[in-house]
Amino acid sequence: MFARNLTETLLHVLDRPELRLLATKCRIMLDPAVAHPFHVQPPGQIVLGAPCLGERRVVAFHLRHALELAVLSDAQEPDLLQALKISFSAARTAARFWILDAPADLPAPEAWVRALASAYPPAREDLPQLFAALCPLVSVPGKAAHDSSVLWDELYAWLVPAWPLIGPVEALMAEGGDARLNIDVRTGLNHYGCSHRPRPWAVTFASSTASSLSERGFTGGELARVNLARAVLEGKAPEALHALALDVRHFLAGWFGLPGQDHVVLASSGTDAALAVLALSTLPGQPVTTVLTAPEETGSGVPLASHGRHFAQETALGESVCKGDLVAGFPNDTVCLDLPLRDAEGQLRPEGDVTAACRKDIQNQLAKGRRVLLHVLDLSKTGLLAPNLKALEALCDQYPGQLDVVVDACQARLMPERVQAYLARGWAVMVTGSKFFTGPPFCGALLLPDCWKARLDQGVLPEGLAAYANQCEWPASPACRGLASGFNHGLLLRWRAAQAEMAALGAIPSAVVAERLQGFLGAVTQGIEANADLAFLPQPAPQRDALSDDWDRQQTILSFLVRTPEGTEGAIPLDLERCRKLYQWLNADLSSYVPQEKKALAALLCHIGQPVPIPHAHATGGLVGALRLSAGARLVSGEPSHEGLDATARMTREIQDALRVLEKISLILTYWDAIAQADPLPSYAPRWEPEGTADESHWSERSGKADVTDEQKANAMRRSISALALGGP
Repeated sequence: MFARNLTETLLHVLDRPELRLLATKCRIMLDPAVAHPFHVQPPGQIVLGAPCLGERRVVAFHLRHALELAVLSDAQEPDLLQALKISFSAARTAARFWILDAPADLPAPEAWVRALASAYPPAREDLPQLFAALCPLVSVPGKAAHDSSVLWDELYAWLVPAWPLIGPVEALMAEGGDARLNIDVRTGLNHYGCSHRPRPWAVTFASSTASSLSERGFTGGELARVNLARAVLEGKAPEALHALALDVRHFLAGWFGLPGQDHVVLASSGTDAALAVLALSTLPGQPVTTVLTAPEETGSGVPLASHGRHFAQETALGESVCKGDLVAGFPNDTVCLDLPLRDAEGQLRPEGDVTAACRKDIQNQLAKGRRVLLHVLDLSKTGLLAPNLKALEALCDQYPGQLDVVVDACQARLMPERVQAYLARGWAVMVTGSKFFTGPPFCGALLLPDCWKARLDQGVLPEGLAAYANQCEWPASPACRGLASGFNHGLLLRWRAAQAEMAALGAIPSAVVAERLQGFLGAVTQGIEANADLAFLPQPAPQRDALSDDWDRQQTILSFLVRTPEGTEGAIPLDLERCRKLYQWLNADLSSYVPQEKKALAALLCHIGQPVPIPHAHATGGLVGALRLSAGARLVSGEPSHEGLDATARMTREIQDALRVLEKISLILTYWDAIAQADPLPSYAPRWEPEGTADESHWSERSGKADVTDEQKANAMRRSISALALGGP
């Protein structure tokens, strides 16, 4: 019985998505006679020892350490200095893995974990003692030379610049953005309620906001991270990161049909892209008036960025700034006007009224000798396309060279042909890989038409932009020489993860994409309409010219209001603050607050789009919240965990999952008081807890069954068994 449980524990740990990829590259054996946690021998052989007989979280830590050592070790034994670099690199990666994996108050399995997980490298004098604990885990040549002072000096000189680039990909991808990417130690999730680790046990329709990584996206990021780790060992990290930046820009240029990578600017977010847009619009030298279409339905920091002001307390490159202050080098006379799409009651304004207001604002500002920068939404948070494109084209023709247009396509819910048409009109386009494409949050880009790119051949970008962007993220040009000379590794790894999702979508014919979206959206729309607790928010489908086999004239963001828990039919919808609570609770296990027969549904982790504030004169605070259930690229292309399901069965399951999200909303309303009293937090759950806890719940959450079946366990074991060879007694 002990041996059987031991085998299942190891298989359970190996089936973790963030471990499985590296495990398939190694041969893993178990020998309880080994006193150390493990021993690694090249090429890629790992012997797990007695300490790996314990609790799952500790086993996962040791295995992550061993896998990193095995992957970084060459087939031939390295020299002593290289072996030391590999040992410290692998240990730091494992230490940061533990910090992400375990509560802060849980004792670390090794004494060196806290020191190596720190943001700062250990002191030079501490290196020999730290290595004494690491040495037994790997074959190291020339151990007698460990007392060489020159050796430790050389190691320390390498360690200082390498330190920020060493870690698991899920930690590195959380860097180079802002505080919203930070992981909450209580929940294991970031500000968006998602994780940089795969979370396949959760139901996810959050592509209008942000998504946890899929196993596909994680694999894309992890493979790039391994290449970076090897380059760091060789002292060639700058070359590797520069090549990665060029490759990502080249991919995006190819995807959207641009002439080349010099038409692509990488940005940490759509908001960073908006700051870049203003910088480019000011290069001609005129004062700029920005007209923002429905700023409440775009990024929260866009209004500040559109004034040339800092939109957070920290920039993407880690510089502390004062939110709201003018970014150095941006003119202080920039004006920003709002173009609302909804009235005071949250109803959509007639399209003609929006067009007339837009025309009036533009004409008034041009008459004052100002340049106008108009932000077009394609699409907004609730799926709106505005202002009217035909009317806007006429305005551009009427005022040639005086009107800059940038299309905020950060939702990326449009075909590449639409982007090409915008660029052909001389309009710049902002996109992200983190919305429809379901890549990790904070990977943005600005696509430049020829006329915008030409501005970089003269003038200089505002000097304060160097706190946000590196030269390698922009076209090589005279105007960009003042940008930072470093690299944003987090941004590049996030884009590599998004690139994997985009490539998977690109392999699906457009007609199939349209068919799958139509089937899903139709079924979920019926589910919302049939639920008395919900009310659709008016949102027309995007008005576009027809293309052959197009899919982007469908409304892929389904927005709806929710009744109050105490309300009746026709009452005021749930106000914004309570809607935010509902959004959090959907992503949490609520099984403790409902009857037994409702526990399976209450435990389901449901991640959907964050509430959008909608005006309502009679709501608390004057705002109600619109929740969003969205179709993303991953819905179309599937995930590796869907292997074995045909397309019809997979889409049926996706529809069932979406309908269960709606059911859980109703369940929360029924038991609102009990849940509100506890106010549970969302979590990365199932955390990998000791045996005997509920961490097998992820087997059943996506299937809707209360108990894991033997077949489901067997399938998981089969996925992992190829990486594990059991040895020893």
